[in-house]
Amino acid sequence: MTNPIEDIEKAQVILITGSNTTENHPVLSSYVKRAVTLKGAKLIVVDPRRIPIIRYATLWLRPNLGTDVAWINGFMHVIIKEGLYDDDYVKARTVRLDDLKKTVDKYTPEYVQEITGIPKDRLVEAARLYGKAKAASILYAMGITQHRTGTDNVKSLANLAMLCGNVGIPGGGVNPLRGQNNVQGACDMGGLPDVYTGYQKVVDLAARSRMEKAWGVEQLPQEPGLTITEMMEGAYKGQIKALYIIGENPMVSDPNLNHAQEAIKKVDFLVAQDIFLTETARLADVVLPSASFAEKDGTFTNTERKVQRVRKALDPPGQAKQDWEIICELSSRLGYPMNYENPKAIMEEIAEVTPSYCGIRYDRIEFDGLHWPCTAADHPGTPCLHVDQFTCGLGVFHAIDYIPPAELPDEEFPLYLTTGRVLYQYHTGTMTMKVDGLNQLAPECFVEISPKDALSRNIKDGEPLRVRSRRGEIVAKAKISDKAIEGTVFIPFHYASAAANKLTNAVLDPVAKIPEYKVCAVQIERV
Repeated sequence: MTNPIEDIEKAQVILITGSNTTENHPVLSSYVKRAVTLKGAKLIVVDPRRIPIIRYATLWLRPNLGTDVAWINGFMHVIIKEGLYDDDYVKARTVRLDDLKKTVDKYTPEYVQEITGIPKDRLVEAARLYGKAKAASILYAMGITQHRTGTDNVKSLANLAMLCGNVGIPGGGVNPLRGQNNVQGACDMGGLPDVYTGYQKVVDLAARSRMEKAWGVEQLPQEPGLTITEMMEGAYKGQIKALYIIGENPMVSDPNLNHAQEAIKKVDFLVAQDIFLTETARLADVVLPSASFAEKDGTFTNTERKVQRVRKALDPPGQAKQDWEIICELSSRLGYPMNYENPKAIMEEIAEVTPSYCGIRYDRIEFDGLHWPCTAADHPGTPCLHVDQFTCGLGVFHAIDYIPPAELPDEEFPLYLTTGRVLYQYHTGTMTMKVDGLNQLAPECFVEISPKDALSRNIKDGEPLRVRSRRGEIVAKAKISDKAIEGTVFIPFHYASAAANKLTNAVLDPVAKIPEYKVCAVQIERV
């Protein structure tokens, strides 16, 4: 997030898109609710489903799946045409506005309505509401990123925020809501194939040399590695012989799941490191039992870039060890000794090799966390990014055209499918499905379908449906709901017994390599 979570309550307008906030981020959603009910903020929600946060919305726009670039360009068309953008900010802090203007010129409200299904008058009303706000916050999640155009979607939101001067101010920003508690921290620590800690590129000779010196090694790899999706394809083709999977359950969470299962079964050696015996761990040659969050010391970095302590509350069961202990012991046995006394020692090294973390030490986050970048021992941290200037200097507008989803409905597969989460289960259910109370509230998979689609197909609530795509099929119970839009069904991806990802499309965003989980074509039939 460019802004801290508390800034949500400073916004005059909040734009939520691609986020079922109350179900996926229930704590953070309370800030949105307070901003609206207690502080007079206006809420715009752009989502194809009638999600619960809509109850607080001034405006709800319901786009067709995969049309985000079109409606965002439509917003900017209206804002530019009516002179609502922040001209002083744009001139002082950005470049390439003329390129953006040329691209969005054709995205008239009428043209956007043809693509997105959003009524033109509603689009204009929402664009004006956002454009006139002195401080407007954009909140988005995986409904924006999990498309083949996910990078385009995010850049388009950044365009919109810069156009109206909403980056680097209290109550503004472009704020991704992370899907798990330490996703931000994992990325910060180099859990991506092309960077070291702090997003230092592996192709950068200076960064590589610093890391070689710090670790006492020569000639670290000069080229980026593979993303998760590329690893799976490599395993399927026999190019990758072994996989070491830590805290992930791709046998439920990967797209085009039948293909992913075949890939995993083809490797010569599979290691799974997890707190429970997941669907993936059951296939492993070796399972390394690890400690849960409550059984370890260390830090998490949350969605607002805040580094916070986590403290051990109880001992791990049986032979389970903390993840860092397992990795260090394995590394040492493979010939590179890793001798750390404790997580504090690891944090000291992180600070030494990571410019954005160099001021973050245990003694400074004993009682409260710090936001990176924190660049010195006396630096207060940076809750709000880009206050005076962007990291690259001037912010760059990207002129982006709309590209449709990779797979559209046709005669054989006439419905759209989108996937997501429900409030009472989490990710692949590794933890939540071991809680009886949560299983009573959300016991099984379902196919959310609109009343009109159910009526036209003579489908009754609760009866089993077979859902097919070009990649696989599942059976789950019908759930007739006003949340659903006509022509689109929604299935939660948590349930291994009816895994929605047997249906989803593995086509990738060419930049981020993220699959298009959020839209594909399916057919349904009564069982």
